[in-house]
Amino acid sequence: MATNSPPVRRAIRRRTRRPGPLAARLSAATTALVLAAVGCSGEAGDKQATSLTVLNYYTDASEHRQWGDLLASCGRSADVEVEQTSVPPADLVPRILRQASARTLPDLLMIDNADLQQIAQSGALTPLEEFDVDTRGFADGILSAGTYDGKVYGLAPYVSTLALFYNKKMLAEADVPVPRTWDELRTAAARLTDGDRYGMAVDANPTFESAWQFLPFLWSNGGDERRLDSPQAAQALRLWTDLVRGGSMSKSVLNWTQADVHDQFAAGRAAMMLNGPWRIPELDEDPNLEWGVAPVPVPRAGQSPVTPLGGEVWTVPRSDSAARQKKAAQVLTCINSPSNQLKLAGQHHTVPSRTAVAAQYAEQNPAMSVFVRSVATARVRTAELGVRWPRAATGIYTAIQSALTGRQTPEQALREAQRTATAD
Repeated sequence: MATNSPPVRRAIRRRTRRPGPLAARLSAATTALVLAAVGCSGEAGDKQATSLTVLNYYTDASEHRQWGDLLASCGRSADVEVEQTSVPPADLVPRILRQASARTLPDLLMIDNADLQQIAQSGALTPLEEFDVDTRGFADGILSAGTYDGKVYGLAPYVSTLALFYNKKMLAEADVPVPRTWDELRTAAARLTDGDRYGMAVDANPTFESAWQFLPFLWSNGGDERRLDSPQAAQALRLWTDLVRGGSMSKSVLNWTQADVHDQFAAGRAAMMLNGPWRIPELDEDPNLEWGVAPVPVPRAGQSPVTPLGGEVWTVPRSDSAARQKKAAQVLTCINSPSNQLKLAGQHHTVPSRTAVAAQYAEQNPAMSVFVRSVATARVRTAELGVRWPRAATGIYTAIQSALTGRQTPEQALREAQRTATAD
């Protein structure tokens, strides 16, 4: 993120992007995008459009091919040929900035949902209402991922979020129930820790990934990124520090990516892990691994977890060709059709963005039902702070590092995080 986010090896390593690790690059470069507020390249005037260009970060061979097939199919329905260009996740935002400055943005642009606010703010994107794109049937939280200043600029065909994966055999052998609350998580993680096996694993590395993984604990406890120095935020961070200091979670989580967390779980060195649905294909490849998935544990029984929304939105950049924009909007609409959302979700182990399609998908794929339920109440990361989210995310992952290493208490670390988030 995610958001993309991961399969490790095949599709797992590539999806480390779901949590939106590129977002911070934009804050220093918004000025460049402003240059593109009007008139991106394409055919001048309103000549009949016969081809479209598309930019995304789907560089994994199978994912690139799957998207190429879908884009070609949607292109045929709009009577245009579609040329797909995929760049590595770390290169996408710099490329957008260069193309915006040169007014050569593609006709159809995919971006991580956490990046949309800053790109839309610059004026480089076109509100989808100008093309009468149908946005009905999307959950409010999902629709907000593509919304800036009250207008929808992007639609996500699928989304993702986080849940608790657990090793069924390990829990059964230790006579440990699946934890539903924080207290149950502490107890289960301690009882499951044995030798070189830890009870729990998370991604706590110094990147946006760890901020993404921390959000379910922050939000579910009533905290938010506007007040990182609140007691609710400190309680959430103390849960993580208690797990590390008590030996139930490895200190190495300070360096693990989400892909590394998956590797530890798959190898039997972690009995439980926090991760996303994109891990399922890899988990299913091991016939000896019996795993289950449950909602992220909450502070108190009876609560529903509030998790972050990962995934990418598809947008139509500003252009001097109304004809090309109209065709791009038709392709975007096709991508987000119910049948294509269902197809894409099955290919990428994600959740369809239309509520009715997601419910159908959960019936067909029971392992995904936890994620479908969590997505219904999930939040987009930029909902509270908009373009200022990257600063808060930086403060969060810095606080995690400081607290888990013992350099500061959770309260001290989060006071520093609040200063980072509100710095001019």
